[in-house]
Amino acid sequence: MSERAYSAFNYLVAEKAPLYRAIMAAFVEAKEHFTVHLRPEDVQQRAGLDALEEVQSALGQLVQWGNLEADPDTSRVTSVEEFYRARYLYQLTRAGEAAEAALRLFDRELGRRGALQTVALDDVRLRLRSLEELADQDVPDANEAHLLLRDLTAVFSDLAENARAFMNGLSRTLELRGDDQQALVAYKERLIDYIERFIGDLVTASAEIAGAIRRLDDNAGGERPIAALLRLAAERDSEDIAPELAGSGDPEIARRSERDRALAHWEGHWEGLKAWFLDQPERRAQASLLRAQARRSISQMLEAIQRLNERRLGRSDRSADFRTLARWFLECPDDDHAHRLWRAAFGLTPARHLGVDADTLAHWQERRVAASVSWSEAPPLRISARLRATGQYQKRGAPPGMRRRDQEKAWLARQLSAEAAEARAARARLATGEMLRLSEMGHLDHDAFGLFLQLLGDALAAADAPDQPIAAVSGDGTLGIEMEPLGAETQAVLHTPGGTLSGPDYRIRITELESAP
Repeated sequence: MSERAYSAFNYLVAEKAPLYRAIMAAFVEAKEHFTVHLRPEDVQQRAGLDALEEVQSALGQLVQWGNLEADPDTSRVTSVEEFYRARYLYQLTRAGEAAEAALRLFDRELGRRGALQTVALDDVRLRLRSLEELADQDVPDANEAHLLLRDLTAVFSDLAENARAFMNGLSRTLELRGDDQQALVAYKERLIDYIERFIGDLVTASAEIAGAIRRLDDNAGGERPIAALLRLAAERDSEDIAPELAGSGDPEIARRSERDRALAHWEGHWEGLKAWFLDQPERRAQASLLRAQARRSISQMLEAIQRLNERRLGRSDRSADFRTLARWFLECPDDDHAHRLWRAAFGLTPARHLGVDADTLAHWQERRVAASVSWSEAPPLRISARLRATGQYQKRGAPPGMRRRDQEKAWLARQLSAEAAEARAARARLATGEMLRLSEMGHLDHDAFGLFLQLLGDALAAADAPDQPIAAVSGDGTLGIEMEPLGAETQAVLHTPGGTLSGPDYRIRITELESAP
């Protein structure tokens, strides 16, 4: 694009930017009411401005920048003199309208507050169910397929964007509420209820949505059911190609090119939907990541409350201290008591503590001076000129040697690295994502066995009945465990360095819910 097109944004940084913004807003509002042309007095009335001459000058400048275009206004001419007088009708240009649309989009996105939309999950689920019913028909309707895919794309895009905006703005919201204890506690309760409700709905809806996506994307019968619907939507888009897009070439070739482009567009949206709800070997689904991030937000909220309590318990209330001190001054019976309180509160006693060395101690032993003695009556204290000039005092002799702690720091780093490696190895040993029998897990080392005991305790605590399958999440929300009992008569034995664990056998699967730190 040329620099002329970008000059439509010049009115934002001009000297009279508020005036130009008001005039452009008047034109946008008029066009929304199907009024295209405006006279200067119409702009003045719509924008609520006072000076007509200033409005006319601003209109001329906007015409030069390319935001407006001016047409001669001859509709109210009654004489030759009025015909030769410059009168114009103004309307928005494409560049001016695009600039205002960009500014409105910028303002809307800047102030956008995200949300976790459970209703959008239901909408996605219903539209996928309708697509399945449409795919089962012998001759699916192209208009219905296009409408369903368009609605599904709009609902899914809004769901993903709102969830991203909500999670990105959550940490900033916690920081803004961090100093108000009552507001933070009330917000904590609402937020936890809100996130827990969304996580529950997301878990329930994700399973059904993922099943519908797999059925529509299944190519066991030779072709994916969704492929025919995507082709119908692409055909529907290519029918509306404008003549100028076809150019001077063959219209059929242009239509096929537009159909291929539309098909690639719909395929991209479908792949995005799959990436949101289906786990792949090389990446996790976005719904799983959103669920993990929502769980982490609860931990962040609890940490914020803990920091608030620490600040509340550890800090001194300076304003309350000064109010108490002022009350004590008012209660002093005379000036002597007030002076004693002043010295005790602010420590304005003789400055004999600034430099304490052997000579000072010897001098103090010879002449003991009470702390209550005024500095004007106390004997003088000799202070080094270097201390007076630079604020530092260097004693005579060699400086003390510095103790290096490189070895201790290296040892701590090795310890931390070894512990992190052991934790990663234990997680990799257990979180394979495969369904195994408990009796087939084999020998477990000390770290893997400790982690397994924690997961086993979380799972058994969440069990409703001993003969029912169990699904639970670890305390930190990073590991999931599924256990299916194989009967009370079965037996599983695990050998570990700390001993042998035996009990009923289960089919068990442990999966990573989020990347390990």
